[in-house]
Amino acid sequence: MKIALASPPFPYSIAHGLKLLESLSREASLGGAKIVCFPESFLPGYPGMGYPIEDRSPKALQQGLNTAKDIAKTNHIAIILPMDGYINNRIYNLAYVIDRNGEVLGYQTKNQLDPSEDEIWAAGEKRQIFEIDGLKFGITICHEGFRYPESVRWCAVNGAQIVFHPHYSGSNDKGTIPKIFGAIENPYYERAMMMRALENTIYFASVNYASKYPESTTAIIDPDGNCLEHQTYGQTGVLIVDINLESATGLLAKRFKPQLFYTSKE
Repeated sequence: MKIALASPPFPYSIAHGLKLLESLSREASLGGAKIVCFPESFLPGYPGMGYPIEDRSPKALQQGLNTAKDIAKTNHIAIILPMDGYINNRIYNLAYVIDRNGEVLGYQTKNQLDPSEDEIWAAGEKRQIFEIDGLKFGITICHEGFRYPESVRWCAVNGAQIVFHPHYSGSNDKGTIPKIFGAIENPYYERAMMMRALENTIYFASVNYASKYPESTTAIIDPDGNCLEHQTYGQTGVLIVDINLESATGLLAKRFKPQLFYTSKE
């Protein structure tokens, strides 16, 4: 199966984000991908990036989701759309899963917030597995995928062949540009991606923005922990990768003994 990972620039409004969503989804579909994933909080945009405050209203976000559903249907491609969303009058960092017919199959909330995010979003409490064209997958969002490996382990134990990891790391203002994927001098993020795949024997698809000074890049890691392909640092585009579902056995994840994890000290 071909999957696609989109690396857009930061959208400066929800309207700009939807234009990027349409163009990159079309590119992914034309490339033969069955599903495309976008970075964390893509609509209306990552907090602090300058989008109008009204773009974060329940009405604007619902309209954005409705347009995204049309984009999926028109381009005949499933979309993993990370965005802000209201549930029972509380706003969450979540990712909607939209099938190629434009139907929302559900959403995954960000359950483990970074301490700096406690005043931005409510924390979710549930995790689930999705399925598109025989591909079983889970979603873990940024901080929780990097620092809470159990979020990925849960997905693998419950049958996920791949975990999509929309995230954001980097800056448009200052920093450096990495030269080699996973190099020891890079921030630890890319090596964490490799471990999430290797320790569970599944694919791990990590998706970042194309910022000027990225601290990690969009990449797909195979079940042995090898980087199959990655996006050029700072380059906008779509990474399309052919994955072999039979190699995602989940072997190491299935050997996990949850009774030991929950055992308390005497």
